[in-house]
Amino acid sequence: MTAAAVPLTNGVPDQGAEGHRFMGVTLYDQLVHWDLSKADAPAVLRPGLATAWKVDPTNPKRWTFTLREGVRFHDGKPLTVQDVVFSFDRVLKADAPHFDQRAAAFGRVRVPTVSAWEAVDERTFALETRTVDSTVPYGVSWIGIVQQAAWEAAGRNWDAYMPKAIGTGPWKLEAFSIRERAVLVRNPDYWDAARIPKSEKLVLIPLPEPNTRVAALRSNQVDWIEAPPADAVPSLKQAGYTIVTNQYPHNWTWQLATAEGSPWRDSRIRRGANLAIDRAAMKGMLGGLMDEGAGLLPLGSTWNDVPKFRWGYDPAAAKKLLADAGVTPRTPLKTRIGISTSGSGQMQPMAMNEALQQMLKDVGIEIEFEVFEWNTLLTIWRDGWKAPSNRGITGINISFTAIDPFTAMIRFLRSDLTPPAGNNWGGFSSPDYDALIAKILSEFDQTAQDKLVSDLHAKIVEDALFLFVAHDLNPRAMSRKVQGFVQARSWFQDLTPVRVTG
Repeated sequence: MTAAAVPLTNGVPDQGAEGHRFMGVTLYDQLVHWDLSKADAPAVLRPGLATAWKVDPTNPKRWTFTLREGVRFHDGKPLTVQDVVFSFDRVLKADAPHFDQRAAAFGRVRVPTVSAWEAVDERTFALETRTVDSTVPYGVSWIGIVQQAAWEAAGRNWDAYMPKAIGTGPWKLEAFSIRERAVLVRNPDYWDAARIPKSEKLVLIPLPEPNTRVAALRSNQVDWIEAPPADAVPSLKQAGYTIVTNQYPHNWTWQLATAEGSPWRDSRIRRGANLAIDRAAMKGMLGGLMDEGAGLLPLGSTWNDVPKFRWGYDPAAAKKLLADAGVTPRTPLKTRIGISTSGSGQMQPMAMNEALQQMLKDVGIEIEFEVFEWNTLLTIWRDGWKAPSNRGITGINISFTAIDPFTAMIRFLRSDLTPPAGNNWGGFSSPDYDALIAKILSEFDQTAQDKLVSDLHAKIVEDALFLFVAHDLNPRAMSRKVQGFVQARSWFQDLTPVRVTG
């Protein structure tokens, strides 16, 4: 993994979407799953621990979920609706004895509108939202269902629970050492017989430095690495290793502070910065392992199918816009950006950010970097740009998944989702955006909702609310012995079909 530590085993892992990929959808199930079986189409939602879900036609703020029968935890105990209530308490009920602050930090931003939840009967779970929110099924796909009895058996202590974690997922936890490795083994009794793992064991090792990952692969320490560096790919191919890529809902941007006091509040500066980026050169630097940044979604995505506007490379136009704002190479704008050394979806962050630093310097924007470990960067992202933990940065480089309207856009833009309520890190506030977002959240017809989300995305791009740089192609390198893997067009992947041949 690219993470610096093994993701937490509490059902709502840290380490970003990579944590969910390797510890969230392996050890646990959620009410709603993603279909990760196809490489040639975007992943879509499918039933998980809930066989069906629906919004109440008389009250669009209320959702009900019908629980699947016959599901058992890894210790053989049956899944109950009380376990589901317990799991949501753990994330959202701050006064509950089983509230887990670490799970809450990563889970509540996924379901920020949820205000109440209950067991209706033995097979029905219901939740309600503060405002109408048509994106609820996407949000609950992040909340792993844990067993209340297992937490109680661990002394009602989440730290003690972690090495003994019990879920209902296709993999069971055998060993957990947060700085070294986790060992998961096949769950032969998994409720979905088609997804019983083909491999006996899955070992997760955190190696944040890309060349260290390559060395581990070459020395047979591992069979598979995430995000190989571009300069290593040709030699890995020549040596017979398999390189797998696919487009997926990814963006690599700088999220910019736009509240009072930030230089990025001036749209001329944001636009000038976007015109100064040579995305084709960045693609060349990465050996072609990216698509050029076209917004928060790659070109051809459902909500970026026919873009109304695209940012290109035009340094002359960039200099003119910046000069109008009083920024030139002689009178530069000096500001600081928070970046990481590695992390989920971060691609090759040091090399890419250093290239951006030079491109922007050429037009009069001088960038100084504050470099954080990945999980620390996620923490300060949740604090907001004005918090002391952010050390005066005015932009933050966190790539993020764009799998649904809320995750892709809404959480960064709605004015009431500034930290700690959501990921509106830079304090963006606009009545026009809030009104459009309200329409999206109130629209349950998929076609009509897609049109509104496309309009929102086009507005974000034209207003240059982010520095749009790249879309990852999600490269993985693996031994030729690895068979059966289908790389879904998703941040998440299904490891159950994977096998390692002799």
